[in-house]
Amino acid sequence: MGLFDSHSHLNDEKFDEDRDKLIKEIYESGVINFITAGYSVESSKKAIEIANNYEFIYATVGVSPNDIPQTEEELWKQLEEIKDIAKKSSKVVAIGEIGLDYYWNTDNKDIQKKAFIEQIKLANELNFPIVIHTREAIMDTVQILKENTVNNRGVFHCCPQNRELIKEALKLGFYISFAGPITFKNSKNADEIINMVPNDRILIETDSPYLAPEPVRGRRNTPANVRFIAQKIADVKGMDLSEVQNITEQNAKNIFKIVN
Repeated sequence: MGLFDSHSHLNDEKFDEDRDKLIKEIYESGVINFITAGYSVESSKKAIEIANNYEFIYATVGVSPNDIPQTEEELWKQLEEIKDIAKKSSKVVAIGEIGLDYYWNTDNKDIQKKAFIEQIKLANELNFPIVIHTREAIMDTVQILKENTVNNRGVFHCCPQNRELIKEALKLGFYISFAGPITFKNSKNADEIINMVPNDRILIETDSPYLAPEPVRGRRNTPANVRFIAQKIADVKGMDLSEVQNITEQNAKNIFKIVN
């Protein structure tokens, strides 16, 4: 048993200089599984490439709302590529990250929604769960999920600390994944939000190289830091770190259908 980082970006260029050395160090530190998340065609291919080199690494593939092309024609082309690479690799465990982001992009909401819906359909076709990115778009995200059944459910990754979103996500059968922000000193409602999530629906992640948790905030984040998120949850729920470790590992394996 060990820590499971359910969402990282080892495919990011910030890891190009020391990726293999770092992966070895992370594994030896007790993080025995992690997922490298795609967010575009190229990053999804890179995620699979990395996962293929390590038995304990898995990949997700998808086009995120921040990587949507300008035209629908190009979008459909990219989604066909995502479908093709997902079908060909045994290391792919979900379609994602996908969703809506109105923080960075407000002028392409329609095509974001189409991309989200089409990738839900793709996940259903390929029998995968989905990994959701939502920012400043909670109402539209929930509405789409209510109107488009996700057969294998999925995960709200780096889930916004919003009470209504947590309630609706749990009602829909989704898992909630917490990242570095729950450890931030200015995170006023983190304890309440953590306690809202039942133990059988909680996941931990780093979203590395971004959002490094306290006490390493401001540095390049790595999956090794997932232990700080686990410790925060343990402190809030009054559990041992080992309990959180075991629960979140099993939850990740359940939702991503990983048997090992």
